[in-house]
Amino acid sequence: MGIVASQSIKNIISTYLGFAIGAINTLFLYTNFMSDAYYGMVGFMLSAAFVMMPLMAFGVNNTLIKFYSSFKTRIALNSFLTLMLFLPLLMIVPLSIVGYFGYEIIGDYLSTENPIIKNYLWHTIVIAIALAYFEVFYAWVKVQLQTVFGNFMKEVFHRVGTMILLVLLYLNFLSIEQFMIGLVIVYILRVFVMMAYAFSVKLPVIIFKKVNGITGILKYSALIIIAGSIATILLDVDKVMLGKYIPIKNIAYYNVAIFIAAVVAVPQRAMHQILLPLSAKYLNEKDYKNLGDLYKRSSLNLFIVGGLIFLLIILNINQLYYLIAGEYRVGLYVVLLISLSKLFEALIGSNNAILFNSDYYRMVLVLGVLLVIFMVLLNTIFIPLYGINGAALATFIAVLLYNTAKVVFVYKAFNIIPFTVNTIKVAVVIAVMALLGYFWDFNFHPILNIFLKSVIITGVFSVVVYRFKFSEDINGAVYKFLKKSV
Repeated sequence: MGIVASQSIKNIISTYLGFAIGAINTLFLYTNFMSDAYYGMVGFMLSAAFVMMPLMAFGVNNTLIKFYSSFKTRIALNSFLTLMLFLPLLMIVPLSIVGYFGYEIIGDYLSTENPIIKNYLWHTIVIAIALAYFEVFYAWVKVQLQTVFGNFMKEVFHRVGTMILLVLLYLNFLSIEQFMIGLVIVYILRVFVMMAYAFSVKLPVIIFKKVNGITGILKYSALIIIAGSIATILLDVDKVMLGKYIPIKNIAYYNVAIFIAAVVAVPQRAMHQILLPLSAKYLNEKDYKNLGDLYKRSSLNLFIVGGLIFLLIILNINQLYYLIAGEYRVGLYVVLLISLSKLFEALIGSNNAILFNSDYYRMVLVLGVLLVIFMVLLNTIFIPLYGINGAALATFIAVLLYNTAKVVFVYKAFNIIPFTVNTIKVAVVIAVMALLGYFWDFNFHPILNIFLKSVIITGVFSVVVYRFKFSEDINGAVYKFLKKSV
């Protein structure tokens, strides 16, 4: 776990830095510097781009990681990398052509409830292309086990760019139309910076030669499009469907709630960057002992860290909403439901890394497609009935079923599970603290209330985890820190 711990800690720092900047943007700048309708439009545009991204990338970001270590000669490896660079164009070019000629039809369909959507379809397509190639170049450095700079670009760069644009919008240096164009430019700049770094780590040698096993590679890429689309759809299709069924300003309220809940997933996102290549390595070497150990350790550590963040969010959420514009408080139950779903995702540890890099991904994709269909149907039913709470409920049910199915599948395929006795103990601690702390607050200003309550929650939870030695990795890290401090 040495390299995992080292890069995960650095990635967590940059990810939380990104989330801190994103929190300022999402909770305060967007809500005060932009109308609810345009904020909702930004949320719709970015969510639609993320939904399109796996298709645009042609699954290359996962394919590169899975097959990289299987090429042993320089010529074979360079031929494979050349294929990875150009493969996304097989999707980007025809989809762009379809977007150009079908602009009116697509725009009219998506903008039945909100006509503003039609004006920003090209913005969405360009951002989707930028997102796709960013993931390709990020995967390029992941296989070299260099994830820190890429994670910084993924989490921090575009949020700083957005903050600058929002300030310029507030100062009237930019119009709202110029802001929307500027947002597209930020994502384009990000992909070019990532490309420069990726090529500095490993300069591509363009060789157009037949790649060994190309049939299997293309099949995997095609199928991983579905896998990537499933994961993205589970995250973002709710926002897209909200734009279809209810006034677009509701996406602004939903977006704030989702952002707050997404903080629970930060450690998982940070650790996942290094878990992917390591899991691929163990699978290629058929080292199932280390694979199972990585599975259990990642699950327990992510559950502990994610559990603390979950408690900090749900036990402070009422006070936090006092600091945000009043109408945004309608997202309270969205935060609770999505936070729970994110905590469950943390609990399954390196499950995704195992499945995406194993030979069993096909069956999981079939299951995932069925669950996406189920989620879309749930959104179709719940959104008209319950609005943004209905979208959150649909997402919660779909994520719960999908991740449970993946845990069962990994157990059937590899006879390994992520849970230990300590998992149950941590779950009990989280549940008890959540029940005891939700209805208790100090009678102070919300900021002071949040600060004091957070200190108490963090202190109690940390002492319990350390005292009862739930995690060897966490206790070891604390011991080393205390030893250095003395």
